[in-house]
Amino acid sequence: MPRFYCPAPLVSDALLDLPAGAARHVQVLRLQPGDSITLFNGRHGLLGEADAWAGVGGEFEATITHMGRSDVGVRVGEHSAVERESGNGVSVHLAVGMPANDRMDWLVEKATELGVASIQPLMTERSVLRLSGERADKKIAHWQSVAVASCEQCGGNRVPLVHGVKTLAAWLQALPEPGSDKRCLLSLADGSVTLRLQGADGVAQHTTFLSGPEGGLAAAEEAMAIARGFAPVSLGPRVLRAETAALTALARLLA
Repeated sequence: MPRFYCPAPLVSDALLDLPAGAARHVQVLRLQPGDSITLFNGRHGLLGEADAWAGVGGEFEATITHMGRSDVGVRVGEHSAVERESGNGVSVHLAVGMPANDRMDWLVEKATELGVASIQPLMTERSVLRLSGERADKKIAHWQSVAVASCEQCGGNRVPLVHGVKTLAAWLQALPEPGSDKRCLLSLADGSVTLRLQGADGVAQHTTFLSGPEGGLAAAEEAMAIARGFAPVSLGPRVLRAETAALTALARLLA
């Protein structure tokens, strides 16, 4: 059954119009009144809403009631509390030096499939992609739509939040003091501990993983991260591409 993200209060037997993106998708699929679809409204308020409905989770069956030229109406049906998140209860937040070209799109898509909780795009000393102002806003909106589409495809009900672009220094400075959360820094420096499978190295319930762009983080940047509580880890002897390294780490942490 086709799945659609609908960031609105979802209540059984309610009538509502789908958001523009979902409505266009329904029309592209040539669905008709009477056809069934599945709706979900993301993770506990994708845009930071505090409404009670945002914590319902799961997904809803729905039936198309109206097909207009640009609008689609549905009746919300039965709620299912199904969740398809990582079974180990770990929430992993990825902070990544943005790779160039379309690799960031691919990274957001695959990280969403793996179950990342949020993504923080960073500009670092070696970053090729540099964004600010309106261009940065457009990129964030695009990456958020990539995450939504990935959730629709993979069956996830919690859409990861793609944060606004920051410099690494500004992001590190804004972090709270280290607490019960775990902070990992992907590093090729001597002394880095191999990141092992979940359960083998005591991954905390909330883990932040910092990965650099092409060429990795500069030594001074790694020092700043370590000073903010990040432990240097490696993925083994091979040098992986920036996007491959980040996804390999997520797969290990969320296994």
